[in-house]
Amino acid sequence: MHELLLLLLTGLGAGILGAIMGIGGGMIITPVLTVIMGLPIQYAIAASVIAVIATSSGSTIAYLRDDMLNLRVAMFLEIATTVGAVVGAIVSGLVNTKFLYWLFGALLIFSSYNMVRKLLGKKDAAPATTNDAIASKLRLNGTYYDKAAMKQVDYSVTNVPGGFVMMFGAGIASGLLGIGSGAFKVIAMDTIMHMPLKPSSATSNLMMGVTAAASATVYFFNGSLQPEIAGPLAIGILVGATIGTRVMQVLPTRVLRMIFIPIVAYMGLQMLFKGFGVSF
Repeated sequence: MHELLLLLLTGLGAGILGAIMGIGGGMIITPVLTVIMGLPIQYAIAASVIAVIATSSGSTIAYLRDDMLNLRVAMFLEIATTVGAVVGAIVSGLVNTKFLYWLFGALLIFSSYNMVRKLLGKKDAAPATTNDAIASKLRLNGTYYDKAAMKQVDYSVTNVPGGFVMMFGAGIASGLLGIGSGAFKVIAMDTIMHMPLKPSSATSNLMMGVTAAASATVYFFNGSLQPEIAGPLAIGILVGATIGTRVMQVLPTRVLRMIFIPIVAYMGLQMLFKGFGVSF
């Protein structure tokens, strides 16, 4: 009963954080399952994949209903992520993973620095309004209602090739290193393509579920996916994701960025240390 309650509460926290930030709940779930509950790492990883799918399912419904996520951007960038993941899986073992940990860790640290610069401004960066030929042709530009500012926000998507390349790299990282790429997805949309942070987080939630669904099948057939672990987690996550979608929409963008920066910085440091063979 104690373990069941712990799994439900862990799922609740991971669902809230995942829905708000557009990232997987692995940074919460994996330490709880391995350090506190003493479960094998392969069970924790498989449960984290289910957590991503559950977070995506729970939050995407609400974000679609409220027109918060950009479905066209999600489907377009998912092409790059999926192809990258396949390429990463094919060349795994041929590439020095230490170098990749250093590279992607440094990228996350640099991205958190850029977010700090935005945060230190007098106000958060205004949405891009310049016309991008590719974005216009693919109809990627969007609009959403910001409940915190109580106004409709129209935005343009810029630097589509740069975002596509970033997503391809995120897919390779997922395939090679077995990591979630939610943070990379948000960074690609917010920093490179200059989408507002809220639609970036919402869109990332949808994309994470599509990516994770493919790997979940592998974990199911190799026996790593344990229903008695994944089931309670998924229930807690679905409830948490429902709460998180409501919280995210009323949070000011600056507060959202203040929450996101330390998470991205922590993930970047974690990857850098892994590159040096140190885990924390």
